[in-house]
Amino acid sequence: MSFETVKYELNKTVAIITLNRPDALNALSLQLTTDLREAIKLAVADKARAIILTGEGRAFCSGGDLREMQSMWQKEGRIEAFLEEPLKELHDVILLIRETPIPFVAAVQGVCAGAGTNFALACDLIFAAENASFNEAFVRIGLSPDCGGSFFLPRAVGEKLAAELFMTGGTIDANRAERIGMINRVVSAENLMEETLQMAKKLALAPTGSVGRIKKMLNASFSNDLQAQLDLEHRMQIESGKSNDFKEGVTAFFEKRAPNFMGT
Repeated sequence: MSFETVKYELNKTVAIITLNRPDALNALSLQLTTDLREAIKLAVADKARAIILTGEGRAFCSGGDLREMQSMWQKEGRIEAFLEEPLKELHDVILLIRETPIPFVAAVQGVCAGAGTNFALACDLIFAAENASFNEAFVRIGLSPDCGGSFFLPRAVGEKLAAELFMTGGTIDANRAERIGMINRVVSAENLMEETLQMAKKLALAPTGSVGRIKKMLNASFSNDLQAQLDLEHRMQIESGKSNDFKEGVTAFFEKRAPNFMGT
């Protein structure tokens, strides 16, 4: 299956989804939103056990497509037109990333701005090239954050740093992003995909059901009180205990060998 604005590759159990509008710095258009959603669904159908999200060319993603926004404004006579149904569709993709029970790893090179930063933050892990830069540029054009930024960023870096990044729209480099806990790792640009793929393959060997339950618990952890989180952990642990992967993990432990998890 091919897409107009996304490249899709299945590397055994790892799906690689590449935003492919390099001339527009992979800005998020209506077509890209649709293609990205369908590519994620294809990865699930292909039984991928990890997904890499990256960008073609010199950017990961430069945020929303301002040219398309302007075109829609002129066509419909309302400047906010792009921010209604099209933005809701972008938010549906964010939910899909968070609710799909397999790990997503963002491989970020070059420009990562606005909604592009928030798409990276929606992933479970972020690897960034040394040349990567991040910003929450919404305030520069009089907008407020979207695509989950106001949810993800303060949880990653804390309220005060998040406020600074949102309110100034300032750009930070990959090394600072790593220091403040915004991303997991900085690697050389030439090794970005190799090291990201190595991590994705490692995650793909994990018990898929367990990873999915970890995502569910992390999603709930900031809104639950302790009792609710303990109750969720209890339910998830019982589900895990019923799985074939748990049986395999225990058996492998006693047989002193590496487990062969099948994701069931």
